[in-house]
Amino acid sequence: MERHEQKTATAATWGTQVRTRTMATHRYKQISVLTMNTFAFTVCFAVWVMFSIIGIPIKGALGLNETQFGILAATPILSGSLIRLPLGMWTDKYGGRIVFFILMLCTIVPIYLVSAATAYWHFLLLGLFIGLAGGAFSVGISYTARWFTKARQGFAMGIFGAGNAGAAVTKFLAPSLVVAYGWQMVPKVYAVAMLVTAILFWAFTFTEHSHKVSSTVTIKDQLAALRDPKVWRYCQYYAIVFGGYVGLSLWMTKYYINEYGFDIRTAALVAAIFVLPSGVIRALGGWLSDRFGAHTVTCWVMWVSGGCLLLLSIPHFDVVVTTVNGPVARHVGLNVWVFTSLLFVVGIAWGFGKASVFKHISDEYPHNIGVISGIVGLIGGLGGFVLPIMFGALVDLTGVRSTAFMLLYGSTCVSLFWMYLALKKENVHRKLKTADILE
Repeated sequence: MERHEQKTATAATWGTQVRTRTMATHRYKQISVLTMNTFAFTVCFAVWVMFSIIGIPIKGALGLNETQFGILAATPILSGSLIRLPLGMWTDKYGGRIVFFILMLCTIVPIYLVSAATAYWHFLLLGLFIGLAGGAFSVGISYTARWFTKARQGFAMGIFGAGNAGAAVTKFLAPSLVVAYGWQMVPKVYAVAMLVTAILFWAFTFTEHSHKVSSTVTIKDQLAALRDPKVWRYCQYYAIVFGGYVGLSLWMTKYYINEYGFDIRTAALVAAIFVLPSGVIRALGGWLSDRFGAHTVTCWVMWVSGGCLLLLSIPHFDVVVTTVNGPVARHVGLNVWVFTSLLFVVGIAWGFGKASVFKHISDEYPHNIGVISGIVGLIGGLGGFVLPIMFGALVDLTGVRSTAFMLLYGSTCVSLFWMYLALKKENVHRKLKTADILE
């Protein structure tokens, strides 16, 4: 009897040790995948917005107008947005590790070739290939989410999404390279950085076959999500919080140069006050979404950012007031400190919003998160493509630079109205369902 009990105790101890080792291994893989995903996405995002800095000296060299500059800065955003849906589908089918790795390898040569470009069409063509780096989001967000439980997905995806801070990396690093070595040095450095990142990513990430969808799932099955109106509502939200973030990331360095007379290094540094916190704070936004719910966070994001954007829309103008002592001229407009403070608040709000939108997705579409994130990411990225072009066109048309914020304010109002209609419809359904139960 004693021998039997000893064997049982030994087996139980051995089983506990195996489970402990298994849990420790899984935990190591979780942390390693999350870390490398976030690092790789940061590098990809820095590359994605590269033209926001090097586009300024290129604009001067080629004699481009505001609209042409907007197109140049936004071209990588276009291809990076369009590729997000197929990348999300491939991630669900083949796994995030292999898709992410191949994606990074495909961008290295085009990044380097930018340094040799001389004509406007050269930059536009290469920009389309460089933009593929922006598609990393729909790969990484799905690859990250599948390694974590539902209760922790918001926080994990928020940490990954903090890779948006790659835009701030470009704001800090690229101007110094431009001033010291010329703009051609930036793509050379970024190409090497992408190669090193791809190697590290492959070395420290893992494949989990259970994370893939069944091989029987067809493309038609995956695209069925396009018929869901909720998906399109999330697309609208993301077009504001992410599309607006990308659009302003591309635009604000130049805005500070023209509106407040800063040089390129100072303008990029001040613009980073908006760019960096908005990217980093996304992890906190994910935690808040886990804690208080995605809808609550998204609602507050829209109201806060809408109020700030309304104030940012005020253009600089002069008024003449007739007094008893004669006419008195007054200048009206936000000084750089008030302007930057409001922009900082918008960035924080949008950082929370980027996390809350994808918490919505992970909660409601756990089995095809890659496809849904691809759709939402595509539309959000297209917002980042369209907005800089519209910013430039509005400046060329009106001569008023704050029209960029007027456009964003109007778009936010649309999101708030759509949110109100959706909430009203859900309340009606809830009341009808309650009435049916009572009957």
